[in-house]
Amino acid sequence: MVLDQNIHVLMASAALQGHLNPMLKFAKSLISKGIHVTLATTDLARHRMLKHTTTADPANPSIQFEFFSDGLDLDFNRDANSDIFIDALRTKASKNLSNLIAKLSQTTKFSCLILHQFVPWFIPIAKENNLPCAVLWIQPCALYSIYYRFFNKLNEFAILQNKNQPLQLPGLPLLNFEDLPTFIHPNAYLCFQKLLSEFFSFLDDVNWVLGTSFDELEEEVLRSMNGGVVRPMISPIGPLVSPFLLGKEEKVVEGGLSVDMWKADDSCLQWLDGRDMGSVVYVSFGSIIVLSQEQVDNIANALLMSGKPFLWVFKRPSPKQSTEGCNVRLPDGFLEAAGERGLVVNWCSQEQVLKHKAVGCFLTHCGWNSTLETVVAGVPVIAFPEWTDQPTNAKLLTDVFKMGVRMRKGDKGVARCIWEMTDGPTAKVKAKRAVEMMEAAKRAVEDGGSSHRNLDVFIADIGCKKVTT
Repeated sequence: MVLDQNIHVLMASAALQGHLNPMLKFAKSLISKGIHVTLATTDLARHRMLKHTTTADPANPSIQFEFFSDGLDLDFNRDANSDIFIDALRTKASKNLSNLIAKLSQTTKFSCLILHQFVPWFIPIAKENNLPCAVLWIQPCALYSIYYRFFNKLNEFAILQNKNQPLQLPGLPLLNFEDLPTFIHPNAYLCFQKLLSEFFSFLDDVNWVLGTSFDELEEEVLRSMNGGVVRPMISPIGPLVSPFLLGKEEKVVEGGLSVDMWKADDSCLQWLDGRDMGSVVYVSFGSIIVLSQEQVDNIANALLMSGKPFLWVFKRPSPKQSTEGCNVRLPDGFLEAAGERGLVVNWCSQEQVLKHKAVGCFLTHCGWNSTLETVVAGVPVIAFPEWTDQPTNAKLLTDVFKMGVRMRKGDKGVARCIWEMTDGPTAKVKAKRAVEMMEAAKRAVEDGGSSHRNLDVFIADIGCKKVTT
């Protein structure tokens, strides 16, 4: 395969940690194939997240960053005002991105615009600017199937009126109400439901849907969407994780760029070095979720009761959050009682932690980025989902991937789950299954692997020329 050296793709995303991470990892994959990448994101990223920016240099391939306004002040609390934030992305941000593309196109010929499903209003912008459009689906393929069937009314979702009636969809295990993505719950998260409805209404103008998952992880649900049932069909090109997690050499392609919103505490890696193999319970709930005081108390008590070493990423609320009723804290005396057996940090390099031989299981909120990382690291899980795709991801982890146990909403049995995943009768079986999933992930991205082939097809579509030697 010979690449046209002028292939240049434009990516677009709002400045949200969980959205930028997979976009950046995909950018790395494309750059490793000789493709130039510009990532356009909102000014909040420049202000809060980017430690370094770079300009594209043919001798030193990198991501070119461009910024546009989402129409809101930098100190506006986007997490607490989702409706206002989404409306600003729909109107002001979309217009500003369109103006930016028009400006950039004067000097750069883009091969396509790549976006994700949470900025659907950027799809018409691609059409306006005569750019082919690709979507990087940043949730599991199972969610693409569920949402596609729901918003296109392909299947009956009587479960939404009768919670006691399980839902059977092709390629998926029987789903109970608590397994559904919360964005289709009736009379809940309506701004997000409208957002996804808009995405599927624009789907006819999308040329490619690319998944961050891999074929072998979700083969049943992928098979159920084949044959024209779902169009465009999703094509997995993942797992999109850092190369070192897959046992590959890490190549720096962004000139030292970091988009972490919080500074990682690397002391935890040295702390892990002093722990026995597979002994540590790792606890983290991502960048958005703030636990209730009751949940924090339950987890703290369970960790003490377990007798296991633990690393807990406990993201303290900012002073502004504290004034808005989010002032949760660790129980009095908890750190003293844990002593050297436990370590609590504000943030960590999660992939580095999951890769560490001392980590034996992961108590997680089941965000899809975290789910992919734990699958690739071969670490079994205790699933503790809260909202959006997390309940469905938890179902996949426990009933499809078969590498974990699940906490139920309101369940206080954290200690029971820790015991089940460390010393229980099925602990070794789940750990073995986690290792099998890890090996499957590595095979998918090797030369000739399923994701390697899917990525090559996409690259060929946007401008590669195949030659016979």
